[in-house]
Amino acid sequence: MLIANDFHSLFFVKTPIPTTVSSHDNSTGNATSEFDPAGTIAPYATALNGVSQNVNMLFKDISWMSLGMLAVLILTIRLIQRAVAHSRHIGAMGLSGEAQRFWAINRYAAWWKFKKHMLYAPLKGKRHNREIRLSKAGNLGTIPSRFHTILITLFITGNIIYCAYLDYRRENKWSVIAELRGRTGVMSVVNMVPLIIFAGRNNPLIAILQISFDTYNLLHRWIGRMIVLQVIVHTLCWAIVKHAATGWSGMWHMITDDPFIGWGTVGTTAMIILALQALSPIRHAFYETFLNVHIILAFIAFLGTWIHCKVANLPTLPWIEAIVILWLIERSVRFLRIVWNNYAKKEGWTRASVEAMPGEAVRVTFHMPKYVKINPGTHAYVRFAGVNPWESHPFSIAWVQHKPKNATALPISEKGASESTLREHELMTDASFIIQAQTGMTRKLYEKAFLHGAQTLMMKGALEGPYAGHHSLDSYGHAVLFAGASGITHQISYVQHLLQGFNDMTVATRRITLIWIIRDSEQLEWVAPWMNIILAMPQRREVLRVKLFVTRPKNPREIQSVSRTVDMTPGRPNVKLLLQNEVKEQKGAMCVTVCGPGGLADNVREAVREVQEDGVVDFVEESFTW
Repeated sequence: MLIANDFHSLFFVKTPIPTTVSSHDNSTGNATSEFDPAGTIAPYATALNGVSQNVNMLFKDISWMSLGMLAVLILTIRLIQRAVAHSRHIGAMGLSGEAQRFWAINRYAAWWKFKKHMLYAPLKGKRHNREIRLSKAGNLGTIPSRFHTILITLFITGNIIYCAYLDYRRENKWSVIAELRGRTGVMSVVNMVPLIIFAGRNNPLIAILQISFDTYNLLHRWIGRMIVLQVIVHTLCWAIVKHAATGWSGMWHMITDDPFIGWGTVGTTAMIILALQALSPIRHAFYETFLNVHIILAFIAFLGTWIHCKVANLPTLPWIEAIVILWLIERSVRFLRIVWNNYAKKEGWTRASVEAMPGEAVRVTFHMPKYVKINPGTHAYVRFAGVNPWESHPFSIAWVQHKPKNATALPISEKGASESTLREHELMTDASFIIQAQTGMTRKLYEKAFLHGAQTLMMKGALEGPYAGHHSLDSYGHAVLFAGASGITHQISYVQHLLQGFNDMTVATRRITLIWIIRDSEQLEWVAPWMNIILAMPQRREVLRVKLFVTRPKNPREIQSVSRTVDMTPGRPNVKLLLQNEVKEQKGAMCVTVCGPGGLADNVREAVREVQEDGVVDFVEESFTW
């Protein structure tokens, strides 16, 4: 429920309050009733009486300007990083690993200390992405990093100051409550603007600032919590004053008969339910249900807020209209991306082939009817016509292959030499994923594929994306890629791309170390076709080292190294020791990336922080936390 300007409505007719509840003196503007015989309370129960609109607008400007200045600061840092990376890429592309020593040395102690103690640091200890589990199904989520915690704390502190900055010198305490009502109402709508921007998959700031959707999703949750708190305070301020002026009967009459108050109440109720069902244990235990209900409740909340502002023509009306427009644009872009990627007039709709794999996983390939450019390190949201088609979930794209539309032609690799002879409109793209069965849609998909046995299950599907992929490793002389279980899908795309770039002399990379932790050796089958292609690539032995760790082998004696460059070991890896050994043999600037369970990510993060003083070692974590 948001602040009121008056009770005039362009589209709604207000039912007047019976005189038994209160009467209004048009000459003085003071309302009197048996609860407020002096008429000193009722004026502050409605309209902008007591609201300091100038201060509200000042804090609106400060809030948005603060976010804008933060974005400009981050953009400046990113531009500097891109300039350094580009210079490094050009300078090191033709050099051997040993000749890239210049790029491996830290030049500024302040920068590596900032990365170690702030940018890469967990809030405390080493725990960051490992979930705090209550049970197998439910958990309390993850702990924000130190840098994220500072941003969240500044945001919360700022909003508390904005809302608490009131004129306490007023003699009439009801006017102070009215000022708080106005302030919290305005600030809740002010915060809805970044809330809706950060919630979008197509948020342009993801690519511009090179900040992952996972981080924006974290900020989205905390902004949402602040909005709900402000809306509750806003509603209570109205209820306290209204009850003092007219009693319970007057409050109920306004809620049921006045569209301004009624729709504000609808919006408030929807937001409170949103906050309750978004609590981490509920969100993680029933995620798919949560997601569907969340969208419906968000729509009701925005609708109630919009009507609430529209009825009284409040100053916040243009903002909520902009918020609705932004939401509609983002949803429209999602729909257009789905249609653009997955439909061609001649070839028809995308088909998905699904194969059941050992370890309760499926290998899925989307055969799209047109060419789609997909960079390494990207992910996409996928949906299937025969399995919960209303749901879409993100998965890393493991392998990409472009094929001629002419069925008699041979397939083309991502950087194949013959690709230049064909134009994009003559190609089709296959994008492959590994999806482990969890609950809901992924479980149903695996069971459906399992019932088909050795036969490949074909069904209509849709790929929305690709998203992310803004982390380029081309300028690094040394890449260390950690993967846990199905996290290999994020890393194998980089391996193929960097190896091809090494052969084409287009990247600075001179050493790639892939470390993959799996439960048993059967999971090797997930990526066997693609790994065979990689192991057969020219000059692979000069660049690539593969280290496989099987944590629960059925027979440890069967775990044997394939060759000098492909090492297979039973048990869990010593992440710190592995990374320290890589740093000792570092070739140029190093980038360490990880995709896998939260515990593995935290171990890699800790190891990266410990070697910051030894040289240029950057860290990239790919995660989907909710």
